[in-house]
Amino acid sequence: MRDDDLRSPNYFDCAKYPTITFTSKSIHAAGEGKLKLVGDLTIHDVTKEVTLDVNGPSAPVTDPRGNTYVGASGSRKINRKNFGVGGSDPMVGEDITIAIDVELVRKAQAN
Repeated sequence: MRDDDLRSPNYFDCAKYPTITFTSKSIHAAGEGKLKLVGDLTIHDVTKEVTLDVNGPSAPVTDPRGNTYVGASGSRKINRKNFGVGGSDPMVGEDITIAIDVELVRKAQAN
């Protein structure tokens, strides 16, 4: 029931706003295996610039077909009310964590 309430117009209104988007603008090294990814996060048609803390990229892995894979994970805590996500239930906190996991693939060269 709680998840249904969070998806309802009381909070995220998933029927009206089915997606959350992040558009990257820049990336900076932040230490060994760490990056800072700056971009625009849009929730509820409200866009704000945020910085994601990224772990990665991982060491490359090549499959038997010659495709190469790397991965990375990023996260950021935001206040949902800054993006117009309402709700007043005291059991639901205002801070939410946005997490992004990506896998990049370089296809093998065709011979």
